[in-house]
Amino acid sequence: MSTPEPPPAPESVDTAGHRARLRQRLNDTGGDGLLDHELIEYLLALAIPRRDTKPLAKALLREFGGIGGLLTADAQALSRVPGMGETSIAALKIAHAAAIRLVKAEIADRPVLANWQALLDYLRADMAHHPIERVRVLHLNTRNMLIRDELMSEGSIDQAAVHIREVIRRAIDLGSAAIILVHNHPSGDPSPSRADIDLTRSIMEAGKRLNIAVHDHIIIGTGGHASLRALGLI
Repeated sequence: MSTPEPPPAPESVDTAGHRARLRQRLNDTGGDGLLDHELIEYLLALAIPRRDTKPLAKALLREFGGIGGLLTADAQALSRVPGMGETSIAALKIAHAAAIRLVKAEIADRPVLANWQALLDYLRADMAHHPIERVRVLHLNTRNMLIRDELMSEGSIDQAAVHIREVIRRAIDLGSAAIILVHNHPSGDPSPSRADIDLTRSIMEAGKRLNIAVHDHIIIGTGGHASLRALGLI
């Protein structure tokens, strides 16, 4: 359980001036002129005003290995960092949710196969830094428009159970013409394993009998992504 933020100390002239300069640089550059710790510092300052949030911002980035790991960290992990309370945790989570909403909007109303880079951007933003493996299925209609993006399985740090029958049954329920399988590798290396390849081929075979195509299986990691179709593995 997270704890409330400590009571703020009176804001010094130096802190107020520093924050004003950050705000001006943000307005002038749209964020490009701020370092990662400065972005997080200013975000936290909005949640916990009248407090110097630079040390906390730097501590968070060290703890979670960068801004990607920080924004995707769960509330429980964030609460273990001294100085983090419910308000500051909520600020980070709403920033992450807004970022995901922004990139997801790029694939919402266009054929997925014609907007592949936007799909990869969305998947990397949402999955690359997760500490546990998650398997998702993107369901497409006959025009290759996304009709549903579903989490199918959430496993340990290195594996997640996926049942072929459940994947195909859900595709039938939704009337999917095609699916794209997606999962992340918490190790950061997106290279497909033998199990990844075998699972994909089994789902493809099961889907073929019901005219449900498997367009691809995309593996996401902090080191990039891998497409089994692009690699010639399916």
